[in-house]
Amino acid sequence: MDFLLALSLLALAAHFLKLREQRRRIALLGSHLGAYEIESLMETLTAAYQRALGEVDAARQTQIWELQASAEARLSGQFQRFADGFAQVDAAQARVSTLPIAVPYATQWAPGATFDVRAALRVHATGLTQAANNSLQQNPRGRAFTLLAELMLMQHTCHWFCRSKGVASARLLLRHQTAYAQVLEAVSPQTRKSYNAVLAG
Repeated sequence: MDFLLALSLLALAAHFLKLREQRRRIALLGSHLGAYEIESLMETLTAAYQRALGEVDAARQTQIWELQASAEARLSGQFQRFADGFAQVDAAQARVSTLPIAVPYATQWAPGATFDVRAALRVHATGLTQAANNSLQQNPRGRAFTLLAELMLMQHTCHWFCRSKGVASARLLLRHQTAYAQVLEAVSPQTRKSYNAVLAG
């Protein structure tokens, strides 16, 4: 009985430590995101792209995509400034555990199983800018798919930083009906290569 009580108390303590660490990370990310319209621009573009991809009239589809140029430019520019600002965060605060679930202070006792979220955000900034500028010279549909994937992968990284990889992947699947592996496959080859290099440390 004493063993079960001790185990329960240990689990409760770990839970509270995990919540405290997650709240700190959410506050840190929010303090940098608060100066930008990144989230609202993401929602606007995601809705517009999905509407365009479901449009049967090719002319109307093209018109919807063309109308997003201003929002795309604002989003890529704001995200670049956000990534530049977040790059000033202390290195210890920017480490993210690669464990599938959240474990309190895992970045401290298992530093080898971490990556630097600042580097990941720089990869996303480059990927979003290249997709917005259509660096791959894709047709409108292909470009829309790539940009959507870049947005989803960036959002996954932010959720991973705040919670855990498992929670981020579950949210991605729930909100977009898309698996993490599918998103990683759909981004540009350069983003995928750079992102995997960051995760590898």
